Amino acid sequence: MTSVYIHIPFCEQICFYCDFNKVFLEDQPVDIYIESVLKEIKQRLIQFPTNEVETLYIGGGTPTSLTSHQLDRLFSGLLELLPYKDGEWTVEVNPGDLDLEKISVFNHYGVNRLSLGVQTFDNHLLKKIGRKHSSQDVYDTLNLIDKYSDIDNITIDLMYALPHQTTESWSDTLNKALDLGLPHIAMYSLILENKTRFANLARKGKLHRPNEETEVWMFEEAKRRFEENGMYQYELSNFSKPGYESQHNLMYWNNENYYGLGAGASGYLGNIRYTNHGPIQHYLEHVADGEATIFSELLTEKEQMEEQLFLGLRKISGVTYQSFKERFGIEMSDIYGEVIYQLVRRGLLRDNGKSIALTEQGILLGNEVFQEFLIDE
Repeated sequence: MTSVYIHIPFCEQICFYCDFNKVFLEDQPVDIYIESVLKEIKQRLIQFPTNEVETLYIGGGTPTSLTSHQLDRLFSGLLELLPYKDGEWTVEVNPGDLDLEKISVFNHYGVNRLSLGVQTFDNHLLKKIGRKHSSQDVYDTLNLIDKYSDIDNITIDLMYALPHQTTESWSDTLNKALDLGLPHIAMYSLILENKTRFANLARKGKLHRPNEETEVWMFEEAKRRFEENGMYQYELSNFSKPGYESQHNLMYWNNENYYGLGAGASGYLGNIRYTNHGPIQHYLEHVADGEATIFSELLTEKEQMEEQLFLGLRKISGVTYQSFKERFGIEMSDIYGEVIYQLVRRGLLRDNGKSIALTEQGILLGNEVFQEFLIDE
């Protein structure tokens, strides 16, 4: 059983923090791109066949920058080619992009989960980070979804530690997010990625961000507020009401197989990690030649073990000793016993005999913990 991620790299506006593979929508060969993605699916299924696809995720970029006709062609092609029936099907939505025709396409093909890139309800900040929507667009989009579809599994993304973001602005965003009554919220701090506008401003000393103490407060305040409203933290950045956890993202954190389709997409199939050509024209040319991949590597068992820990410890429930042994045929303590012991002593890890997981302090120092699980050659 596998999952499928499909990358739609087109955007009507480029956010100042985004380093994902994306291009401006205008004058792009969108229809040809969709046909190439469908062709890539055929190629992948020959090389890596599967009996069942559990989750579909259409991300970007901005999938809802496509027209309803283009979405219809993509979705119909997916169902013709993939053994997907009634799992979790997520589409990323930019507030303000939806209309009745696009919602009709979602309804027709069984899309059952939507992810809205809200980021903040502060209109001034939205402009500062390069978003094209307003807070009112969020409400209008959710009203359309509520009125014209049966989709109730909706998540929003929020960002904190943004330039010039105050604690008052963050508190207001939390209030408005929780007032929506949605079952899932993902929350990310701003990370300065190379080749983004924000990274360039930071190098010039022109990006003014909240200090580390304020950033920690923003995270802890959000966690407290979410938990008061019946949403529990099940992953470092994700909070959910019971039963609404992202099944697609859990697939990543459980280190399971998935197809990555589209320009710049990455996949993991049969212990092979691969990445597709990123530039649109390069991707189109190489799919036409029968090979979209620009890079692939067969992971060693050591690397697989490391990833099992890196990814699994992102989950608040952590990694069980049983799942590790079932996958690798060896006790986790035989490989990582001393590392686990030392991290428990430092208060960064908890071990109940059945599983290991990050403590509250470990969550704040996650990267430091993950580094400890690198196996020396």
